[in-house]
Amino acid sequence: MRPQQQYPRFSTFNGIDHERRWYNPTVMNVLGRITAMPTLPEPIKGLREVAYNFWWSWNPSAQQVFERLDPLLWKRFRGNPVKVLLEVQPERLESLAQDASFRGEVEAVVSAFQKYLSSRPENQHQVAYFSMEYGFHESLSIYSGGLGILAGDHIKSASDLGLSLVGVGIFYHQGYFRQVLTAEGQQTEAYDEYSATELPLVPVHDGEGRPLRVGVEFPGRTVQVTAYKAQVGTVPVYLMSTNIPENSPEDRRITARLYDPGQEARIQQELILGIGGVRVLRALGLAPTVFHMNEGHAAFQGLERIRERIAAGMPFREAFELVAASSLFTTHTPVPAGHDTFPLELIDRYLDGWWSRLSISREQFLALGLEQKEYGPVFSMSHLALATSRAAGGVSKLHGAVSREMFHDIWKGLEVEEVPISHITNGVHTWTFLHPELAELYDRVFPKEWRERPWEASLWKAELLGEAELWRIRNKLRARLVSDVRQRLYETRRRNGEIPARLRATEKVLDPNALTIGFARRFATYKRAVLLFKDPERLLKIMNGPYPLQFVFAGKAHPKDDPGKAFIKELVAKIKELGLEDRMILLENYDMGMARTLVQGVDVWLNTPRRPMEASGTSGMKAALNGALNFSILDGWWAEGFNTRNGWAIGDDRAYASDEAQDIADAQSLYDTLEFEILPLFYARGAEGTPTGWLTMVRESIKSCGPTYSAARMVHEYDLKFYTPLAERARALEANGAQKLKELAAWKSQVERVWGNVRLWVDNPGDTMANGEGMSIKAYLAAEGLPEDTLRVELVVRRGTGELEVVPLRPQGREREALIYSGTYSPTRPGSYVYGVRAVAVHPNQSEIEFVRWAGEVPHPEYAHR
Repeated sequence: MRPQQQYPRFSTFNGIDHERRWYNPTVMNVLGRITAMPTLPEPIKGLREVAYNFWWSWNPSAQQVFERLDPLLWKRFRGNPVKVLLEVQPERLESLAQDASFRGEVEAVVSAFQKYLSSRPENQHQVAYFSMEYGFHESLSIYSGGLGILAGDHIKSASDLGLSLVGVGIFYHQGYFRQVLTAEGQQTEAYDEYSATELPLVPVHDGEGRPLRVGVEFPGRTVQVTAYKAQVGTVPVYLMSTNIPENSPEDRRITARLYDPGQEARIQQELILGIGGVRVLRALGLAPTVFHMNEGHAAFQGLERIRERIAAGMPFREAFELVAASSLFTTHTPVPAGHDTFPLELIDRYLDGWWSRLSISREQFLALGLEQKEYGPVFSMSHLALATSRAAGGVSKLHGAVSREMFHDIWKGLEVEEVPISHITNGVHTWTFLHPELAELYDRVFPKEWRERPWEASLWKAELLGEAELWRIRNKLRARLVSDVRQRLYETRRRNGEIPARLRATEKVLDPNALTIGFARRFATYKRAVLLFKDPERLLKIMNGPYPLQFVFAGKAHPKDDPGKAFIKELVAKIKELGLEDRMILLENYDMGMARTLVQGVDVWLNTPRRPMEASGTSGMKAALNGALNFSILDGWWAEGFNTRNGWAIGDDRAYASDEAQDIADAQSLYDTLEFEILPLFYARGAEGTPTGWLTMVRESIKSCGPTYSAARMVHEYDLKFYTPLAERARALEANGAQKLKELAAWKSQVERVWGNVRLWVDNPGDTMANGEGMSIKAYLAAEGLPEDTLRVELVVRRGTGELEVVPLRPQGREREALIYSGTYSPTRPGSYVYGVRAVAVHPNQSEIEFVRWAGEVPHPEYAHR
């Protein structure tokens, strides 16, 4: 008899052990998986409940308890407590259960967990939060980068604040790709198979105890969808999957990979997210008041909610208005590629019949998402999201302005500033990214209330942080980063088969005492990862100057982003060309775990996007939270966060004639600031051996950025600005037999029918000199068939290319078929102004302007001489 093959286990990347197995020639036909969770000894049985709640992901004491079960397993399984419990030896559990100190740790963790769950305040309205990706922890790889991690932070902070929120997403059983880099920097993608039963996920069952199933119609078939629950504090997040036996192999793969390339794969996933997501909520008996779309990927949920209302007997117009009144859309990028669009033939194929379900025509249906590109019409998910929402926002002040410009064509009658897209600047979940040792220091120095209200700046007494203690911790975190970089680099070089000398050299890369700059983000071309190398001679002069300096780079390029991949290769080539391989390190497979180590360990966080392409960015917020200083283009959050005392700006906010001109100017600013400000300040030591000036800036950065850019502040703003008003508006529309909803729908239908015939003209328009006197204006509005109390006529004035003024004109009665409006405008200061007059129709039950007619658009024939 041949001896049974052994299954060797060895490391393959980033210090994480993976198994490679040689199987016997006879292989069973696998029908399923059995997962047997151990029965924990009584003294530590509470760990099971903690393991299945991502609360542990932002509580270091809980992570330390699970790590103590088996440190090697904890590392191997990327901090996944469920997998550790499955694999740890029963004898080890019994031994630890007899250890008084360990029992005390478990008791403290379980007690803190239960106290957290029971102490959250209750909120009256429930919010459904839809996101294509979520970043809760690196052990659940269903995120690609900032969007997903932001979604995870949103969920965690909603739990901290006690909001009644439910998350909806997708469980990708192959996750997002694992990045593998060759010695030349060539990126390849590898995918791992994940089992939901080995993760902190629980299968969802229906009311009769059976595995949940909902159907989503696809061309010629219905795809079955199940769901798993990720419990995040008090917030449940339902992650859908098509990987179940009822589906064909092709349909089981729909939810295999996050952002699987190809438009057909994308529309399939977005149908599952939007339509399937609503149906999962209904199957669970949930009826949220407000629906929040985190990017346009989830926009199909609006169609399903309209369909539900119509199926229950409500007319389309009423159903549409009710759904829109309770919907919020957050847009995250000004990059066109970040907004999904589909060819109309793909919409016809996958949504054939939906216009009939909504009781509208195909043309009306397509108009909900229609966008005109230079190559023809497409169906835009962002346009659909905006059409089916009465609230929308960007993710920073600058991004809000960019978004209003970007989507201006949807509101053709409004000036750019009036486009109803506001903003709430992103934030980060403090407890996920703040290093425990710094958190303990803040606990000792800040008022105790700071943990309960981390968004209140007055509680962040950073000026009281002791210089010696702060510097000691900063040095410790930098040394930890250097150690981690060396280990990761060793594993990468070993996997690539590099010679022993190169492996030994990893022991000496980086200096734990040198100024360390971090740059980690998705390798998209607009993020300009190679801007640092614009002038190689200048860079080399700085690197070989009197002050030690080193860089750590990390980031992935999308699998189909060939220019982004080329940037990675170019970065590697330039580092080698300049002979800086021991002081400029590129790490592979950037994830949340690496991100925490980087933002906690670097001294400076570098960010070089091409303004204004960075919508917000959050990595720099995490770095500031941990005492690193930001050195960034004035874009995204840094455009509002920079105060001259908490970091440095690269360049300014001017516009350039070309990208090349901007690159040259920004690179020059980068070199000058780095050489003449940053390096000298870091190495200037005071009498106690600490960099007093540097630490003054660190304390200012912690104080100015820590509370302002916390996700607690962000979610609190969402609740005040969007969730509560939308919930109140939706309830008001449905009250008293939906009387206000019916009135609103009838009014809009009436205005739509006759608005094309509305005419507006003005007496004696043209150029005029104010000469210190007001300019009188008289306007005539022919709006037969429309209620006068919903009509307004406004004088709109702009000074130069600057600020806008809107001056209501007063109704003065009627002349024949026209309503008369008049007013006087007096410029507040000298200058050149342009003006126009417009009529708008606004119903009392809404604030949005949908109907606009400008004087001069279509002259009234009887008064053409005017």
